[in-house]
Amino acid sequence: MSGPVIVGVTGASGVVYGLRLVEALLHAGRDVHLVITAPGRMVAALENDLNLPARPDEITRRLVERFGETPGTLRTFGENDWRAPMASGSSGLKAMAICPCTMAALAAVATGAGRNLLERAADVMLKEQGRLVLVPRETPLSAIHLEHMLRLARLGVVILPPSPGFYQQASTLSDLVDFVVARTLDHLGVEHKLGPRWG
Repeated sequence: MSGPVIVGVTGASGVVYGLRLVEALLHAGRDVHLVITAPGRMVAALENDLNLPARPDEITRRLVERFGETPGTLRTFGENDWRAPMASGSSGLKAMAICPCTMAALAAVATGAGRNLLERAADVMLKEQGRLVLVPRETPLSAIHLEHMLRLARLGVVILPPSPGFYQQASTLSDLVDFVVARTLDHLGVEHKLGPRWG
């Protein structure tokens, strides 16, 4: 699947998964359209000591500096930028991941209540039958959370909790993050070399 991949980053714990996903996509030569919510920026500062500015172009510049030179290009959009390509099915964008995904964002996607660009983009993925991967970060899960996940799974959405496998004998936190990012890339249809495959 060609074309830019949309990555949404919400304020759930585990923003490192989303940042690493963006980096891996860029290094794989894929263009990335990024939407990071205000709570997502707050969590990035709290968990990763990464202070991202509010302006989308400045976020792009900061992340490009962080990731270094890549074959893919990054564009960041504000969460209320309704003129962004991903806000319409006519853009032709066909792949998106929300990583990490709050239960509020998941509920909005499950009920079609797109209140911001991130949720609208996911709604577009559903109606245009694109590839949508959600990486929900919450524990424990309530019956409401599970019902929303089941509804989305029945629509073809990949529900990919960040549950790293330990059979590869990971030696660093980065190895565990890469395990989850590798599975996300698999479901986005993006080739990678983030770790050995089973067997």
